[in-house]
Order: sequence, then C-alpha cells, then structure tokens
Amino acid sequence: MGLIGDIFGVFFGGDRNAIRETAEIFRPNAENEAVRDAAREAAALAQFASEFALPRQGLFDRFIDGVNRLPRPMLALGTLGLFAAALIDPVWFAQRMHGVALVPEPLWWLMGAIVSFYFGARHQTKSHQYSKALAEALARTPEIARNIETIDALREESRIKSQSAPAASHSGNAALNEWRASRER
Repeated sequence: MGLIGDIFGVFFGGDRNAIRETAEIFRPNAENEAVRDAAREAAALAQFASEFALPRQGLFDRFIDGVNRLPRPMLALGTLGLFAAALIDPVWFAQRMHGVALVPEPLWWLMGAIVSFYFGARHQTKSHQYSKALAEALARTPEIARNIETIDALREESRIKSQSAPAASHSGNAALNEWRASRER
C-alpha cells in the first residue's frame, strides 16, 4: 500500500504534483496570474500617483500657471476691443486693418495653427464634459417629444376653433382677412 501511495502522491499530491506542473506549461495558474496582475497594477498606480502628485508650487510655477490662463480671455476681450475701436475711431481702425492686410500669408497659417492647437487641446480636455451634456440632452429627448406633441395638439385645437368661429370676427380689411386665411392653411 505504501508503494501505491507514493506513486499516487507523485501524480496527485505530495510535495510535487506532476500533473499540475505539466498543465502549467500550457496554461498559467489562474490564481498566481491574478496575484501577479494585481501586483503589476498596484505598481503602475503607485508610479502614476508619484508622477502626478502636486508638489508645493513656487513663485515661478504659479506665475506660469497664471500666464497659461491668459490667452482665451485676451482673445475674447481683444475681439470686443476691436469692435469698440471701430466704433470710436473708424479712420484709426481702418489704418490698423490695412497694416494687418500686409502680414504675409505664412504668418497667418502659423497663427492659425497655434490657435487651433491651443483650442484643440482645450477641447480634448473638456470632451468628457461635452459627452456628459450630450448624454443628459439625449436622456431628455422623450420629454421634449411629448412637449412637441402637446404643442402640436394645442395648435390643431386652436386652428379648429378659429375655423368654427363666426365670420363676424373678420374685419372689413381685405389684407388682414387674406393674412388670416393664409395662417389658417
């Protein structure tokens, strides 16, 4: 019996399990693989956390952050300023616009690329908010459809009532009567 137990122990238990070791050549052990995956994921998250941890910012970093926030308000206020300048002193404004017309085309392309990349990057960071707003709008679609149906029903009811109203409500004004008739169609 001891010999049979030793033979079965080699294949099905004991210190070494030959069947399990052979199977793990072709397919990894799921439990060990899950442990390795969890450790790898924890290490990646720790690395990201250390990369994106916000250190205490110095004066220079705060200054640069402030400068990075300026382009959008400057573009918006500058455009409004151009309208104000055109209203206040049109001759002065026309002289400046003639100067702008002399800017070479490659510089306009460069300016367009810079502005496009700046606002494109901003759009990409805000795309999640846009997606969320779109999803909320789509969720309200059935309610909006019901409201439109209600409005259409009220219009139809109003049109039917106006057709059944006595003709005395129409005035002697031919143009007004024609207009009312065109609205009823």
